[in-house]
Amino acid sequence: MGIGQILKRSISKKYLVGSIFVTMLVVISCVSYAMFTVTEEKNNAISIVTGNLYYDLKVDGAASNILTVPANSFKEFMITLTNTNNRTTRLNLYYAGNVSDEVDVAYIEEGYNSIPTAAGENFTNGASKQYKIRVSNISSSSVTVNLGVEAGLDYNDLSIPSDGHEIRKITIRGLVTDVVKDDIMNRLNTSDSEQTFVTGENPNNYIWYSGKLWRVVSVDPSDNSVKLVTQWNISFIPYNTADHSAFRNSHMETWLNDTSVDGFLGNLRDVDTFIKTNSQWNATQTTATTKPPKTTMITKTVGLLNVYEYTMSYSGTTAEAGYLNNNLYWWTLTPNSATQITAIDAVGGLDISITNIGRGIRPAINLKPSVTIVGGSGTEDDPFRLAGDNDSNLSGTLLSNRYSGEYVSFGSGENNLYRIISHENGLNKLVAAKPLTENGTYVTKRFHTSAGNVIFSPNTSAYELAYYLNHVYLDTSQGFMTDDQKALIEVNTWYLGTVGTGDSYRLAKYTTATGSTLTSTTTASKAGTLRMGELFAGQTAHSTDTVQYWLLTPHNTSYVRRINTTSYSDQSATNNARGVVPVISLNSNVKIVGGDGTKNNPFQISA
Repeated sequence: MGIGQILKRSISKKYLVGSIFVTMLVVISCVSYAMFTVTEEKNNAISIVTGNLYYDLKVDGAASNILTVPANSFKEFMITLTNTNNRTTRLNLYYAGNVSDEVDVAYIEEGYNSIPTAAGENFTNGASKQYKIRVSNISSSSVTVNLGVEAGLDYNDLSIPSDGHEIRKITIRGLVTDVVKDDIMNRLNTSDSEQTFVTGENPNNYIWYSGKLWRVVSVDPSDNSVKLVTQWNISFIPYNTADHSAFRNSHMETWLNDTSVDGFLGNLRDVDTFIKTNSQWNATQTTATTKPPKTTMITKTVGLLNVYEYTMSYSGTTAEAGYLNNNLYWWTLTPNSATQITAIDAVGGLDISITNIGRGIRPAINLKPSVTIVGGSGTEDDPFRLAGDNDSNLSGTLLSNRYSGEYVSFGSGENNLYRIISHENGLNKLVAAKPLTENGTYVTKRFHTSAGNVIFSPNTSAYELAYYLNHVYLDTSQGFMTDDQKALIEVNTWYLGTVGTGDSYRLAKYTTATGSTLTSTTTASKAGTLRMGELFAGQTAHSTDTVQYWLLTPHNTSYVRRINTTSYSDQSATNNARGVVPVISLNSNVKIVGGDGTKNNPFQISA
């Protein structure tokens, strides 16, 4: 979808012509023969052209210049503009009428002609061109938008004034389901009557919601709910214990629907407003990529995509080129057998995986059909924004009232962007948006200078990672942050519970997988890193990272968990050098003084 130009003016007559430059003699002699008279001075000669400049304007094939849109809806119109004169004429399309902040007129470029600029466009005699216009109305009453045309001779823009024009950026306002089903924007696959899929290589289907970037996958025609999946891996955990591939009662089902700070659902904004909480997830075991039978249906708020849904996303192209391939490993919902799960590999292919190893997680949700888009164009840099999640004027708001994933300007130079993880222990817990670098090179540190030391101890230099974070990274003379920023950081508790192969992520913080007793294996310091299962412990900086990095969580008494460059987890001997992803906790009084929490406009904060 391109950003076109629509020119807003008042409409007057069925035909419009250029300004009139005539002598009194011409007017007197021609008044009975023509309504308007235009002169051209060319090659030092004067010629006189008499008559009207006509055009033909059709809306959806009908002779009309009226666009009518009911309340709280979204319509597209095919505009046909034809030069009906017997000579080349310059025509300029514009709109006017009931246009306000609640109504947006946007031009759709792909597959259609470009809207003429303020100077108009030449139409040869008899030429006809088609345009497509989207009108979105979020007001409580219907609106009418009038179209008009300015006309002039091809050699001069006589009728087009130099002021009063407005060039508008595309802003789509309408129900998410209507925007998604815009086949100009997203190539759709409607062969499945139960899901209308967005397909292809890079459709404009990005949505920013609750501090996370999502992709639209499909629409359910039965209720117009819209399925989303995160663009990037949010975390990683083992799917379940060994040889147990069922989604129900798995570690994965628990983590996705965990309403505490330890899982995913508890870190989403206004769940009851945005999300269909009784969503049905097809977790049927199959080795096929075709639509599975509804043998195993799970009712949960959050789920994963199954293999069929993933396959449909690249209909018409390849798995590697499809828009859901993020060049990382991640789990699907589909058991391949009673002991294995189908995952997606780093080139978009299917990876049959045992259940007790770590893979990335891309949670999926279904937006309610009433959710409305109020901004954005659906691209990665300008994702759609949802009504109720597009806050502005946040100056003075406590950071503790904001949402996981939102970006914060913190740190200096090349390490100046962080994200909110959670508000654990009453503090604002932030993680660096990418592994730490110095002069463009990744910082790497050993967990300990020798093998087999899995405790995170910040005051002993042999525990290299912990010591570096708390004595070098926090040293403002090293240039990682300012003195004012360091003053905002508080001591927090870092949980060091062991998560073995196939164990629950909850053991990183609790003594048992189902209990609420905190592990006694902890340390207290100002800086640390992510634990297993924590948000953004999956691929902090997406697929662009080329460094493996440490987590806090021991795998056993000799090895500590790490994240591989393609977002699967294994373990590493503690005397290996790995990347560093700083995590810090800011005090609860930190306030926002600017920004909106997006990557391109992160929160600016102050004490």
